Amino acid sequence: MEEKQIVSQAKALGLTGEEYLKIEAILGRTPNFTEICIFSAMWSEHCSYKNSIKWLKTLPKEGPATLVAAGEENAGLIDIGEGLACCFKIESHNHPSAIEPFQGAATGVGGINRDIFSMGARPIAQLNSLRFGNIKNERTKWLVEGVVKGIGTYGNSFGIPTVGGEVYFDDCYQTNILVNAMSVGLVKVGESVSATAEGINNPVYIYGSSTGKDGIHGASFASKDISEDSVNDLPSVQVGDPFWEKLLLEATLEIIQTKKIVGIQDMGAAGITCSTSEMSAKAGVGMHIDLDKVPLRQSGMKDWEILISESQERMLVVVEKGHEKEIEAILDKWDITYAQIGKVTDTKNVEFYQKGMLKASIPSESLVLGGGAPVYERKFREPSYFEKISSFDDKKINCPKDLISVAKFLLAQPNIASKNWISKQYDSMVGTITQTTEMKSDAAIVKLENSEKSLAMTVDCNSRYVFANPKIGGSIAVAEAARNIVCSGGKPLAITNCLNFGNPYNEEVYYQFVHAIKGITVACEALETPVTGGNVSFYNQSTSDGKSVYPTPTIGMVGLIEKQSHITSMSLQKVDDVLYLLGPMSEDFNSSQYLAKYHHVEYSPAPSFQLSEEVKLQHSLLQAIRNGWISSAHDLSEGGLFCALAESCFQHEIGCQITLNSKVRMDALLFGEAQSRVLISVAEDKANYIEEHFHSHNVQYTKLGCTVGDELKINDHNFGTVSALKKIYSGSIAKELSND
Repeated sequence: MEEKQIVSQAKALGLTGEEYLKIEAILGRTPNFTEICIFSAMWSEHCSYKNSIKWLKTLPKEGPATLVAAGEENAGLIDIGEGLACCFKIESHNHPSAIEPFQGAATGVGGINRDIFSMGARPIAQLNSLRFGNIKNERTKWLVEGVVKGIGTYGNSFGIPTVGGEVYFDDCYQTNILVNAMSVGLVKVGESVSATAEGINNPVYIYGSSTGKDGIHGASFASKDISEDSVNDLPSVQVGDPFWEKLLLEATLEIIQTKKIVGIQDMGAAGITCSTSEMSAKAGVGMHIDLDKVPLRQSGMKDWEILISESQERMLVVVEKGHEKEIEAILDKWDITYAQIGKVTDTKNVEFYQKGMLKASIPSESLVLGGGAPVYERKFREPSYFEKISSFDDKKINCPKDLISVAKFLLAQPNIASKNWISKQYDSMVGTITQTTEMKSDAAIVKLENSEKSLAMTVDCNSRYVFANPKIGGSIAVAEAARNIVCSGGKPLAITNCLNFGNPYNEEVYYQFVHAIKGITVACEALETPVTGGNVSFYNQSTSDGKSVYPTPTIGMVGLIEKQSHITSMSLQKVDDVLYLLGPMSEDFNSSQYLAKYHHVEYSPAPSFQLSEEVKLQHSLLQAIRNGWISSAHDLSEGGLFCALAESCFQHEIGCQITLNSKVRMDALLFGEAQSRVLISVAEDKANYIEEHFHSHNVQYTKLGCTVGDELKINDHNFGTVSALKKIYSGSIAKELSND
């Protein structure tokens, strides 16, 4: 084949001319087509992070609980005491879900769980962060139905509870939906395993599902903008089988317990190519792989198809030589397909053979992140829309006379209203680990067996804030996740992030990315929550209109609740408790749902936020909870104080009577979303302790009023019975999405 044709094929597969020349230099010759396919997959944005790694390296990765930091293994690992470690990670499956929502979401769930159990941890909980377009749009409804069914079907069948998440609807996600899946698992300290290949002549096995043509070029598909022709990329969407995954889980954990394996890795993006090259590069070795031995579900597959297929539920394991029969016996026990497909070599090259012929030979180091894969620093510039934001004048926004109608309008908004119609389709109780369900808390809580401790976990990001100010918005995403953990009675420990942005070649998009990273960094440092891993999803942008999604750096966070008595509900507990607002009584309604949805203002600054105040608030609140003074705690987020009050009332249908200073804008007091604020309720005999405590910690607080019967009253205005408000809150999304 002429080199000109090879170069043309390389560009068609997403490689640049400069990258092709680099490949020639690495190999010292002209690459063949199979090698071009391998490089195109491994050097895609999805695998190599070539446009993001420079900035990812600036994130804080070490903390007192860190056992495995970001970039070291398939997922992060933190010490939670009592000889246990928590393994967790979040990843995206955006493009596949936009084209085929059921399988796209299902395989996203499967892939993130494999990242957890490939390290020797048993998954105990799943969470997700979902973003869709306009809820009234028929395509949006189809996407929601498919994604929710995909997550529910796979997770429920696999046997891991879905315990939490978030769902947003906004026009910017109309073409590019976001499906971010998080998994959390447990492993004994010292019993985790690495994704590495050591020991010359050690056998290499593949096991799990057979390899087919589904998912071919999936990594490349995830590394380009969505277009009208993207439906033609449907073969790039993988097909999952949760029952295979369940067998894979049990067999993998049993194999690891033998301590007769060197390393193990799941086959995600770029399939066999990725797992063989990454495991080899990590140990500075090579592999000899015979593709004829790979179990196939379709006959006549070409070498390059086998190599970059992303068929699901597959694992690669390096076994200690001499212990093959022991490992094979376990795979036979679980009735899992397997084959020895090669061995570890000292060549430092991954070498792939078919029918006795060498099809590709590439230095493993040249293919991987941190090795020979390209690293770029893209130009960036301040977005032009910042001019619209800076020209915003809140004085031009008139305060509505009927605030009761505004309050009810907001309770029905898709980004505020109950997502129960969606979450009830997930099984939150499946599995052997106990979830705390009787108490509604700001974070999901999972009790650890035979322990007083619980894990608190959450996913958070208000992308409208990040759009308004990427650095402040990035910090707020971390702060809100930590605040939800603290409000639930836990100490935040570490985060994983899923960074969803548009095209990195767009200088304004890259500005958003860089400054969001900076915001995440300063917040993680201040809150002592290091980054343990995650992923970057660029190209969430449409080719038809050039519009990208709001910058959405989703934060997954895990915290630890030391005692069962520290678990704190967001719900009011009884009548005659005293209500306090911790934090400022602010007139700021910037970037609020009130401003965006009621006044239709898309461009305004990020809400007020001071990281130092956030740190003080969280430290002092957690101490008060541990002292037993707090009956309930709920952070103020979308919808501001009113929606926080209403949400706190709903579970036990307890109302409240509060008094606000009428000298300031009442719409801002009720619906503004200034940060670092928490609504708490306390027993009357604890009120003096609370006031002295927060005063001594220099945390601003305001006594609002008290809990009462089934009504929500503010300054003598009756906003309705709690039961009536709850009906509005609970029914709006179901009404929009249900086919009834």
